[in-house]
Amino acid sequence: MRDPLAEIVTLLQPGAPFSKVVSGAGAWRVEREESGRPFYCVVLDGKARLEAEGHAAFTLCAGDFVLIPAAQAFAMSSLAEADVTGADPLAVTKLPGETRHGNPDGPAEVLMLVGHFVFGSPDAALLVSLLPRLLHVEGDARLSAIVRLVTDEARADRPGRDMIVERLLEVLLVEALRSGAGETAPPGILRGLADERLAAAIRRLHGEPSRSWTVEELARAAALSRSAFFNRFRRAIGVAPMEYLLSWRMALAKNLLIARDTGIEEIAARVGYGSASAFSTAFTRFTGLPPSRYAEHLSAG
Repeated sequence: MRDPLAEIVTLLQPGAPFSKVVSGAGAWRVEREESGRPFYCVVLDGKARLEAEGHAAFTLCAGDFVLIPAAQAFAMSSLAEADVTGADPLAVTKLPGETRHGNPDGPAEVLMLVGHFVFGSPDAALLVSLLPRLLHVEGDARLSAIVRLVTDEARADRPGRDMIVERLLEVLLVEALRSGAGETAPPGILRGLADERLAAAIRRLHGEPSRSWTVEELARAAALSRSAFFNRFRRAIGVAPMEYLLSWRMALAKNLLIARDTGIEEIAARVGYGSASAFSTAFTRFTGLPPSRYAEHLSAG
């Protein structure tokens, strides 16, 4: 049986072009106006405060990990509101091996590793919409260890670096996402997979995307009535079962089209359509372009 979460991360095609060690001392504050860049932060030592759009401010402690798959406006700052020295809280100083925020003198009061992912998938927006807008994992030593490995490898100049970083990032994302899974997670794939009944249906759907699924069949896989399954799925995932199925099929189809090694007839069969024409109609309605032009349009863009 396929692992839906691992499949989503694999299709995202994560890369790590940027990471750095940052520190803070005294009163400091960093504000960012992001536009969808996936942001992560792991607190190596000390404490800091994070404010993100749509979320109440909260304190980050040593070992905490934050992932914002599609970063919105956010700010990080010291817990101190004012600095008796009168130092500029917005000051940034380059120090050996780190970027200092706030007071450039004296020991750091917080040390963090921050970075951005890039997602190579043409369907990144769709896939990211299945993930929580902000994921906060507290005190997870496994995540901290993985992030350190990613940073060390990204800064090195060793053979196979890019391949190893890519694999480590997939591990990092899966570990972070599964660490944040639970019934209290916001609507999305994590919350759905935390529900044992829904998880059974989601795994069946991912395992056989070519099958002519109905809500009734998925409900049986979840051992629920049709209406109970439909309502429970929509509350947990945020979309109706057939809408999720269509989105997943289209994500798979886009990936196959970009690879350019599979014909339209075979792609149609692999994502659950009885003919190339039926698939072409559905794909065009979903993306605005016919399959035959999709990959060319992407390359031209």
